[in-house]
Amino acid sequence: MKVQVCIIGGGPSGLLLSQLLHLKGIDTIVLEKHSREHVLARIRAGVLEHGFAALMREARCGERMDREGEIHEGFFIAHDGVMDRVDLHKHSGGSSVVVYGQTELTRDLYEARDRMDGKVVHDAADVTPHDLKSDAPYVTYRDGDRIVRVDCDFVIGADGFHGVSRKSIPKEILREHERVYPFGWLGVLSRTKPVSPELIYSRHERGFALCSLRSQVLSRYYIQVPLTDKVEDWSDEAFWDELKRRLPADVAASLITGPSIEKSIAPLRSFVAEPMRYGRLFLAGDAAHIVPPTGARGLNSAASDIYYLYHAMVDHYEKGDDSGLDDYSRKALARVWKAQRFSWWMTTMLHRFPDSGSYEAKLQETELEYLFSSEKALGSLAENYVGLPF
Repeated sequence: MKVQVCIIGGGPSGLLLSQLLHLKGIDTIVLEKHSREHVLARIRAGVLEHGFAALMREARCGERMDREGEIHEGFFIAHDGVMDRVDLHKHSGGSSVVVYGQTELTRDLYEARDRMDGKVVHDAADVTPHDLKSDAPYVTYRDGDRIVRVDCDFVIGADGFHGVSRKSIPKEILREHERVYPFGWLGVLSRTKPVSPELIYSRHERGFALCSLRSQVLSRYYIQVPLTDKVEDWSDEAFWDELKRRLPADVAASLITGPSIEKSIAPLRSFVAEPMRYGRLFLAGDAAHIVPPTGARGLNSAASDIYYLYHAMVDHYEKGDDSGLDDYSRKALARVWKAQRFSWWMTTMLHRFPDSGSYEAKLQETELEYLFSSEKALGSLAENYVGLPF
């Protein structure tokens, strides 16, 4: 089989790039090691930068997002028993975010690829890139007992942190930067009315909490827990009781509880791999970088990678211009590190670190006091939250 671009990974990053390139007449194939049902069962964040939302519309996948997604022009930070609102629209010069579940976004992308007869292979086993430094790379995968070869011009590694793509870069070339946080987020999805029409980030002496939502009838809540905790340690009742303790009294009193639809613990990690290009291989999304979910940058950072790759590929095939491909790693990493900084700052300001004392607690209090006393500080937060320019 011969295509122009072989994409490893059938999550939102790979599907979005495949869709965008298809619309420009560039032939792609997506190889995903799991089934479609498995991919769509992943529960992930759903706060989209305005630039990501625009990219979905350009890919002709934004109709349901625009119909069912919720425009949020602000969010709350609860601390010391009070709620302060961050007015994104005011402090970012009129921008906002779209709250739309990643599962729904991925479903829209799959349906778009189906409509256009896009080549998406599921249950592709033992995916392996070859000859990445040559002008004729190829990828092999196993389909049952058969080995399938895909010849291509470029390979895109959008197969996540544990995927094969990043591991295909020699260790003497790859540089990895990592910080593992000493806690995780216990998340619960429930079919209940959200406690607030906008997100609430809560800093509390017992630990961080987040009140989020997927729709007006589907809520997503999180609490900070030790890495030693397991999902089985937390009954629904224990989760709701602990969440209420970390929220202002009036918010806790209005919280509607119900059975959990899904419950999981996600460890928090910051990670960046450099470079994001090796020969004809280009990394994108979690294959190259991961952020704590505090600042809602993970999926959005992946989208910026796709934006740069999409335009670079179009310039290559339509104009014979390789400057975008040559500059991809530098340009993508510049934005990635800004997202890392913002996520690190949000995480540090709002979480309780197990080895911190009164000094760190006072710094957190002072940081929040300064934030809500400074228009410029609020402007910086809002600018990063709605998304820096591509």
